[in-house]
Amino acid sequence: MWSHSVAPTGRPDSRMKVAVLKGGSSLERQVSLRSGARVEDALASLGHEVIPIDADAGLVRSLKDERPDVAFIALHGPRGEDGTPQELLEILDIPYTGSGVASCIRCMDKVLAKHLLRAAGLPTPDWVAFNSTAFRELGAADALEEIEARLGFPLVVKPAAQGSALGVRFAASREDIPEALVSAFSYDDRVLLQRHVSGRELAVSLLDGNALPIVEVRAKEEDRFNYEARYEIGRTEYVCPADLPDATTASVHEVATRAYETLGCAGFARVDLMLDEVGGPAVLEANAIPGLTDTSLLPMAAHASGLEFEELVARIVELALEHHVVPASRSSA
Repeated sequence: MWSHSVAPTGRPDSRMKVAVLKGGSSLERQVSLRSGARVEDALASLGHEVIPIDADAGLVRSLKDERPDVAFIALHGPRGEDGTPQELLEILDIPYTGSGVASCIRCMDKVLAKHLLRAAGLPTPDWVAFNSTAFRELGAADALEEIEARLGFPLVVKPAAQGSALGVRFAASREDIPEALVSAFSYDDRVLLQRHVSGRELAVSLLDGNALPIVEVRAKEEDRFNYEARYEIGRTEYVCPADLPDATTASVHEVATRAYETLGCAGFARVDLMLDEVGGPAVLEANAIPGLTDTSLLPMAAHASGLEFEELVARIVELALEHHVVPASRSSA
């Protein structure tokens, strides 16, 4: 049975002042605004005082003026889920939703995350990565023959630190690589070239470390790496719970949970995987702050588990308060 929101006083269902951090300056601003608006409605329905804050240059001043009981981070992409606002909230001693600074850094950097997953013995598709300096000044393009020998084709080329399929391209042959690299480099200074895994695309959302029902993402082939297809209703089909044998479901849940733990996630997160019929599940990446829009996968999985959106938001806030670490200067006073 899911519990209700708990205020700092320890009294359940107390009215709190909740700052919703949304928008920001990343390329995922519009998705963040949609997530934030939905969260605000849920918090208001739960009886809390909602303080909407667009994460701009006035963020710290707004937080200091408002002094919220807790901050609900509905930011996506760089400067949102990369540890930046989390660090500021810790300086201000304001509890916040989701994972801590270190975990956000790990999840945001897809290359770092893959190294950590591989070191932990978790399956993740083979890859290579390099930055723009290596490409423009050190001749990385001349290593395409070796990359092809190591990874084969097709490849998925993506920015190292973006979400929502931004800048992701499919390269069926060596001739497709230059255009794919140009696209990826337009979003980030570092790119990831990853072996393409054919199979079923799955997403496992976790709430306080507990895996929710698996969502299968069934995009049309032409929309598979399409940003708009992820957020326009009707462009992509989602099946939740995914139609999988019990043993496969257990295996996918286990891999996703271990990835969540390996990357140090807390509160909630989403792990994206590919299910190869021969090789089993392979982790693609983890999202420290998954979307909360009306097409997002975490709310979909929560609903399939019997948790409505308001209850999900209440639980996320509760976990933020439970996980809040009092600064040493205060705890030793």
